[in-house]
Amino acid sequence: MNSTTVRSTTTAGLALGTLLLTAGCVANSPAAGPGDDTGAGTVTVSSTAEGCELSATEAPSGSLVFSVTNDGEEATEFYLLAEDGERIVGEVENIGPGLTRDLVVTAAPGRYVTACKPGMTGEGIRADFTVTDSGADVAPTGALGDQLDAAVHNYAEYVEDESSELLAGTEEFVAAYTAGDDAAARELYAPTRAHWERMEPVAESFGDLDPRMDLREADLAEGQEWTGWHLLEKDLWPPKDEKYTPLTGAERTKYADLLLADTQELHDRTHAADFEDTIDAASIGNGAKELLDEVATGKITGEEEIWSHTDLVDFQANVDGARVAYESLRDVVVAKDDELADELDERFDALQDELDAHRDGKDGFVSYTDLTDDQVRTLSVAVDALSEPLSRLTATVVL
Repeated sequence: MNSTTVRSTTTAGLALGTLLLTAGCVANSPAAGPGDDTGAGTVTVSSTAEGCELSATEAPSGSLVFSVTNDGEEATEFYLLAEDGERIVGEVENIGPGLTRDLVVTAAPGRYVTACKPGMTGEGIRADFTVTDSGADVAPTGALGDQLDAAVHNYAEYVEDESSELLAGTEEFVAAYTAGDDAAARELYAPTRAHWERMEPVAESFGDLDPRMDLREADLAEGQEWTGWHLLEKDLWPPKDEKYTPLTGAERTKYADLLLADTQELHDRTHAADFEDTIDAASIGNGAKELLDEVATGKITGEEEIWSHTDLVDFQANVDGARVAYESLRDVVVAKDDELADELDERFDALQDELDAHRDGKDGFVSYTDLTDDQVRTLSVAVDALSEPLSRLTATVVL
């Protein structure tokens, strides 16, 4: 997981940061102004090092666009969180200085929390946000509604399957790791984590699990205990360029059991009777883009799996998850913008071709350290080429 995540917690540290919740967030108007001819409400957001200025503190229910401009000097993120301040409703990450990105959500009436994260670290600059009842149906109806209902159902089943596979793989991994069978644990590490990477936006949306399960050492807050996959990764692939004290047998058992317990909790949440109700077309579309952002900010740089160097396995899993999310919505995209569908199909295929060039066997990949600078640049270009049309997915489907 990279620093972009409140991530995954979710994205990673929103629930754990120490910044004041109310610092620096100012509303300039009492309600969101009208959007474009789509009928969506639009709230502009200006993010700086000290502030998170919204043009409104409330908006009517329905389609809602947060147009986020980074007026600061370092990359930022913006989140719409549920009232508890943990569950992620929607997010946009890695917004560079001077850039603007839109977050499109379908918002039901209720209380929410907004958060800017300058520097993409910490809990963020937060404020309360209210969605009033517009009296209109929040969800689409008719034939479009039926298509989107089917998309949500199919995607929810995909997430449930991935969480089941993740649990089964983690049980096997933990058994090998705690028994001291490091060779077997190393073999299981990457293919098991692939199930997490495919469904990462959903895992992050729960708010509290991601920082426990997927936080990188580089993203630890001061005084924060490190747990999860990457702690065990470092123990299995100890660094040679620093003094490292291996975990004791008792510590191995402690942290492996914590990982397994958190994985069981993730499985239980994604199999709850109301899980499907937490997903909508906007969250699927936004999740697809988030997965590609994960590639751009972590996997393509080799910073995610800094000791095992299995980043290309994660890369493939993120692309898999993004493509499944897109394809669950593809019928709607074709009906609304068939040229966008053609472009997305072509660029997903092109990125996959570049990834396939680095396979090692049927299901594996070469170590990330084996890639040349030119090969990394070629992959990065393919990611960027897909990122732009994928950023239009949610708006095309929802607005």
